[in-house]
Amino acid sequence: QMQLVESGGGLVQAGGSLRLTCTASRNIFTFTSMGWYRQTPGKQRELVAEITRGGSRNYADSTKGRFTISRDSAKNTVDLQMNSLEPEDTAVYYCNARYFSGGEIATHWGQGTQVTVSS
Repeated sequence: QMQLVESGGGLVQAGGSLRLTCTASRNIFTFTSMGWYRQTPGKQRELVAEITRGGSRNYADSTKGRFTISRDSAKNTVDLQMNSLEPEDTAVYYCNARYFSGGEIATHWGQGTQVTVSS
């Protein structure tokens, strides 16, 4: 069974940095895309950054210039480097993977990791 396991969350002061890692249980190039989403209580889960199989990257406007998504195919990991963190970045961050299954696009989520930015 496929698994996505996030790590690297925690508490950091505003202006600080954190690096999140998503480790997949299979070759990340079997996915059409992988990404990071975040969610706060009472709000919908929103895209933070994603990377396609071909290497294209897409960022939310609020994270452009501060966050960087990268991958390591040898380790089957996708990382999110977060710099210049703001209290508004506080959320549970989820790893996401999309892949073809039965002719349709399927989505798989990790369990989430908490990121808290103090002011």
